[in-house]
Amino acid sequence: MSKATGFVKEFRDFAVKGNAVDLAVGVIIGAAFGRIVDSLVRDIIMPLVNFVLGGSVDFSNKFYVLSMPAGYNGPMTYADLVKAGANVFAWGNFITIIINFVLLAFVIFWMVKAIYKARAKAEAAPAATPEDVALLREIRDLLKKP
Repeated sequence: MSKATGFVKEFRDFAVKGNAVDLAVGVIIGAAFGRIVDSLVRDIIMPLVNFVLGGSVDFSNKFYVLSMPAGYNGPMTYADLVKAGANVFAWGNFITIIINFVLLAFVIFWMVKAIYKARAKAEAAPAATPEDVALLREIRDLLKKP
């Protein structure tokens, strides 16, 4: 068997192992879950924060311009400034990512806690006695009677 064939076989064995497939599924689900949390922050949490604070608190558009391109007269929004080549200190975007992380960690914490609780219940529940064992015990108990 040549080295190339051995390498291909080794790679195939690795790629179809449960761990590699499980990792791939985890990464895909994690990416989708990250988008859900991002939407939760942007579309649900931040509008509630804006409502409670009585104004528009858009952290993603909070920044400091460190240096401006020469002759720039366009809009002073984060997206436009970055597109024009301005050096922008985007502290608001960082705050938004921190909020996303905290929410994601919070949701994962509760999911893991619920899974552990469900596992504990499943492990604590005694297994039902098989019918043949129950029948043998009944026969044993009847034979013990005088």
